[in-house]
Amino acid sequence: MKVKTLQGQEITIDATSGVKVNDATVIKADIETDNGIIHVIDKVILPS
Repeated sequence: MKVKTLQGQEITIDATSGVKVNDATVIKADIETDNGIIHVIDKVILPS
């Protein structure tokens, strides 16, 4: 599926075999912090 970022660009999310966001793989999900929840990925995603 494709979703828009806050900057208006589209990213691709694939959950068929684990979870991938563009070329980054989600390594650990749903880590609770003081100000929200984060997900750890194995690459930096930069806007184009």
